[in-house]
Amino acid sequence: MSNRLYRSRADRMAAGVCGGLGEYLRIDSTIIRLIFVLLALSTGVGVMLYLILWIIVPYEGEGEMGSPETTRTGAGEIAERARQMGDDVRQAFRQPNPQTALIAGGALIVLGFIFLVQNLDLAWLRWLNTGLLWALLLIAAGVALILRRLRD
Repeated sequence: MSNRLYRSRADRMAAGVCGGLGEYLRIDSTIIRLIFVLLALSTGVGVMLYLILWIIVPYEGEGEMGSPETTRTGAGEIAERARQMGDDVRQAFRQPNPQTALIAGGALIVLGFIFLVQNLDLAWLRWLNTGLLWALLLIAAGVALILRRLRD
């Protein structure tokens, strides 16, 4: 293990928290990202933990962890990222991607079909429940992420 925890500048998707944790723990950052997603979906703790780490953990080569300067910098980054996301959402509503409606419509049809089948209570489809469905979707998403990472 590295002796200091820093946010990664090279392996980052949002703030470099998962990349830095991956380097610190010497495991693939994709696994860390999956853990954060699972924590976020199951209890919501993943989002809070990520934001806290974003605020208190400095970038590589910067100040001490938890120092007032690092905290101000992290909070400023979150504010800037929120502004950027707001701008992106406004832009998406002004000029929507034509594929978005197709994907969202397909997802709604699939979810509607699943809920319909559950409410019909057919004996041969009793195995289909939301707990099983979410577990299968999470496993499929994890496998897709790992395969994508291996191809790169």
